[in-house]
Amino acid sequence: MQTPQVVVVGSANADLVLDIDHRPAPGETVIGSDVVTTPGGKGANQAVAAGKVGGAVAFVGCVGDDDHGALLRDSLSSAGVDLTDLRTVDAPTGTATIMVTPDGENSIIVSPGANRHVTPAMLEETRSSWGAAPVVVLQLEIPVESVAVVATGARGRVVVNAAPAARLGSAVLAAADPLVVNESEAAFLLEDAGAAAGPADDTGATARALLRLGPRSVVLTLGAAGAVVAETRRADADRPSDDVRVGDEVPPADDAAEVVRVPALRVEAVDTTGAGDSFVGALAVELAAGATLERAVRLATRVAAVAVTRRGAQTSFPTLEELERAATQLQDRESGR
Repeated sequence: MQTPQVVVVGSANADLVLDIDHRPAPGETVIGSDVVTTPGGKGANQAVAAGKVGGAVAFVGCVGDDDHGALLRDSLSSAGVDLTDLRTVDAPTGTATIMVTPDGENSIIVSPGANRHVTPAMLEETRSSWGAAPVVVLQLEIPVESVAVVATGARGRVVVNAAPAARLGSAVLAAADPLVVNESEAAFLLEDAGAAAGPADDTGATARALLRLGPRSVVLTLGAAGAVVAETRRADADRPSDDVRVGDEVPPADDAAEVVRVPALRVEAVDTTGAGDSFVGALAVELAAGATLERAVRLATRVAAVAVTRRGAQTSFPTLEELERAATQLQDRESGR
């Protein structure tokens, strides 16, 4: 197996998916479809997405000794993910109950289970996996203190997907390159910091406001509208990437920070479950290959566009061959050919 270039540290869940006509109001009972169980969890999703687009990927996390744990191991292995540091612990595998409405949107309730065992102590034991990896990917379905251990201890580039929304310390924000958030997660971080987001229709202003919180770069995802990339000058810009260290002084972002909008392919969404994770996984692989952040986001938006046209999370993620075929078909459809 190749030496991992991307190491994902995070959650692994069994997704319990059911279709509903509408989201229930308080006190309301709705009838849903039969439950379909599929592999998921933000961390495992991102690792699978990265593996499917050709990345050399390892996953660090925890599952239980149960059928759900076996399901996740099989899915990760099938995508070529290195599972050396996927631990089996004395707890049930995490689950996510996902309700999907006819427009393809979803509501999710997560029960962490074994993911609570991704502790700072466990991560110190697995430091040889993530400590020197070129790109490390984090999300927030594991304890926030564990996220901090990896973000501040990794020597490579750290991608922080601040989802689900939670308070992040300044050290984690300073390590993020990029910080990846959607609009609701961005609003949470800015409100928590007492910072103004700018006009609701000015996503560039929101991205700049996020930069002022301290990350080295920002990717603001906008669903069907694509994404916004914001970067400011880095103190380590003229040094080899191996010399980058968390804590280097970085000039504050200002209104002159470079902001680029990357459009998404127009598709008919069937199920948005895992789309953001497919985006992050593909982004990490491109960054590990040396791509600029903008170029990495362009690939990531294409991967996410294909993913939302299929059901499920990991089962919807395309391989590179599938991505190329689907992207060509979508572009031909848009141009009317």
